Amino acid sequence: MRILILLMLAACALAGLQTWRIGALHDQADQAQLIIGTLSAGIESRDNVIHRLNDEAVMRERQEQSLRTQLARAGQLARVREIHLQRLLNENQEMRDWYGARLPDGIGRMHARPAFASAADYLRWLPGGDELPDTGKRTGH
Repeated sequence: MRILILLMLAACALAGLQTWRIGALHDQADQAQLIIGTLSAGIESRDNVIHRLNDEAVMRERQEQSLRTQLARAGQLARVREIHLQRLLNENQEMRDWYGARLPDGIGRMHARPAFASAADYLRWLPGGDELPDTGKRTGH
């Protein structure tokens, strides 16, 4: 009888131990599920960012191509204008004289500016500079 009681107690102890281990395994499984959920959300977020960045890259490539096309068009127009201007200068002596004439001082100062190393240099230069004479006042010429 004592052996039977000891066996029953041992069986109860083993059952209790197994129940405790099963509970611990359930807790670990729950923690693993939380980690999997967190990692899945992180992967989904990363995939969304990658998709958005790819879309932006494609959009920028299209914009770049559009700008290159516009630049090529503008270059072609500039060449056509230069050819047209050169043709006019070659055909017309009065036009050549006008084109080669010196600009008035005020206009010349408007077109003259130093070379700038950066945009900041240009912005520092803007407030200064020589003012043009008031056109309503008589000058000494």
